[in-house]
Amino acid sequence: MKQLYTFIRKEFAHVLRDRKTLLILFGLPIVQILIFGFALTNEVRNAKIVIYDQAQDVASQQLISKIEASRYFDIAYAVMDRSGIDAAFKKGDIRLAVIFPQGFNNDLLHTHHAQIQIIADGAGPNTATTLTSYITSIIQDYMAAQEPFQISPQIRYLYNPQLKGAPNFVPGVMSLVLMLVCVMMTAVSIVREKETGTMEVLLVSPFSPLMVIISKAIPYLLLSLINVTTILLLSTFVLKLPINGSIPLLFAESTLFIITCLTLGIFISVKTSSQQVAMLISLMGMMLPTILFSGFMFPVENMPLPLQLISNIVPSKWYYNIVKAIMIKGLGFSAVWKETLILAGITVVLLFVSFKSFKIRLS
Repeated sequence: MKQLYTFIRKEFAHVLRDRKTLLILFGLPIVQILIFGFALTNEVRNAKIVIYDQAQDVASQQLISKIEASRYFDIAYAVMDRSGIDAAFKKGDIRLAVIFPQGFNNDLLHTHHAQIQIIADGAGPNTATTLTSYITSIIQDYMAAQEPFQISPQIRYLYNPQLKGAPNFVPGVMSLVLMLVCVMMTAVSIVREKETGTMEVLLVSPFSPLMVIISKAIPYLLLSLINVTTILLLSTFVLKLPINGSIPLLFAESTLFIITCLTLGIFISVKTSSQQVAMLISLMGMMLPTILFSGFMFPVENMPLPLQLISNIVPSKWYYNIVKAIMIKGLGFSAVWKETLILAGITVVLLFVSFKSFKIRLS
């Protein structure tokens, strides 16, 4: 019994003096609970919409007031024509558009029936379905207070009229697969060299440290491009999801994202000293942010402001938006240049920090 007590005390001492183990044991569950508690919800709040009010009458203004008072919608601005609606959807500024026809109040007074057109962004089918049900519910509440009036919403889904899951699933899978594979493989491969002692041999060779790391990253860049090609072929020929935009642009943006992920893997490898730690950080540290903060599973606008700010430093969020814009909406570089600059900026920062830390370790 005394020996058992001694071993138990020894294990407790080993765990308590290991900060990384304590962080995994206590920090990771707390972070997961907090993040999932705020992000894991099917409810959509504060979705940005636009109103095109051709009627400009009492009934349309009353209904707009009810929509504006709802916590589910945030009226970004009013548009004066349909081209403004198309431009807002292409920029990704809105999720929904509501169009009131001319003579809306007059139709209600004389025929007791009027129509409203609702246009939703079908590239995110789950969010689109939820938002249209919200707006329909608001309209029904308005009709209940204005009997015997009837309002028929005409719903139209842009980019994905049939609300298939593939237009949302394929960009999300591309973001998740590339993030996990590139980061984990790069981090583990470099840490393996450090564990076996061969990294020192490589560093004293005629190659510069920069060339050593680049030579390790290039194979994973090529393999990841093959992954991109495979996913696109499967989505086109198996899932029947066409690529509506430029294929060269899509591959160029994918290459930039892969380089960002490889750079992140290099950063992890510099900061860790074992394959287990590198794999754990790469797997858990990259998978959860990609699932939670990219907008693939849960709308980012649902989250509190601090989490929305954190999502801006997650590379997969910007790549997910880029793939949807090019592949699903058929847009060009003018629609994704901001996301491209953000990805490039994240890559530059990671490269600078990684090689600065690498030089410090060598000195």
